[in-house]
Amino acid sequence: MPWWFFRRRSRDIAPAATSAPPSSGWRLGEVALPRLQGSRRYLQEQPYLLPKDLGEVNRLDFQHYILRAALHGNYLAPIEQPRRILDVGCGTGQWAFELAHQFPHAEVVGLDLEQVKPSASPPPNYRFVQGDILQGLPFDNNSFDFVHQRLLIAAIPQPAWPGAVQELARVTAPGGWVELVETGTALEDWLPSGPATQEIYTLSAQLGALRGLDAEGLVMRSLARYLEEAGLVNTHYYPFAVPLGEWGGRIGSLMALNVYEGWKGISAPIAARFGRSEQEILQLIEQAYQEWTQFRTQLHFAVAYGQKPLSH
Repeated sequence: MPWWFFRRRSRDIAPAATSAPPSSGWRLGEVALPRLQGSRRYLQEQPYLLPKDLGEVNRLDFQHYILRAALHGNYLAPIEQPRRILDVGCGTGQWAFELAHQFPHAEVVGLDLEQVKPSASPPPNYRFVQGDILQGLPFDNNSFDFVHQRLLIAAIPQPAWPGAVQELARVTAPGGWVELVETGTALEDWLPSGPATQEIYTLSAQLGALRGLDAEGLVMRSLARYLEEAGLVNTHYYPFAVPLGEWGGRIGSLMALNVYEGWKGISAPIAARFGRSEQEILQLIEQAYQEWTQFRTQLHFAVAYGQKPLSH
């Protein structure tokens, strides 16, 4: 196992005297330990549903390119020349790498539970910090001009979201921006859908609910409110839908493959929890994949961003 896995904290982390963990009701240990289930590697004692392994690394990079194409860029907030950028839940670091290239004079920090894809040649203005938004961010108040967080719906328990967004706002500098990107978790965010899609959705939603995750689509629809409650102004909310399946052209085909691989990634936990065989769950996912073109299914997302007032 790689050496960095056993370290409690990255050397880059300096305790921030001004930081306070968000009030989430969810407290975890310092280190996210792994477990193997079938051929996939998962974090235990974490609400995070998806695997943490090479297969998931490849899917996350693939997903990044799809979302960048769907949004015609890496962000929507009207940032200009940020000096410091933070990507919370940076995953493979691909988004942060691209921002580091776009803003070569900025310091770009990627934060996650693990450095899942150590890069031999990261941009010189990028660094990785190990941390957990549910434990509070290891940075001082007003540290970053742009704070970005994307697709942590499967990682942050639903009651913890307001506190997590307050923590993002805390480390944002006056005049800086916070941007959130999430997907819907209600069945209405997968419409129109066939019976296999509805069944695998129900099973995965129930599995997430057991970990406190949002199974009703509340988080995606509350992103702007979370930002406003955290004291941000000039908030904007941009919902959009991405087609699933060949009927949606190249993006539709790619997003269908991304969702298909994502559901395969939790097939073993679903099977184990609900007393089904993994082969049965995989067949259900295959049927859902075929349905998306038949029913012209769309998957809904939203971007919300807001600005920290200069008076802060």
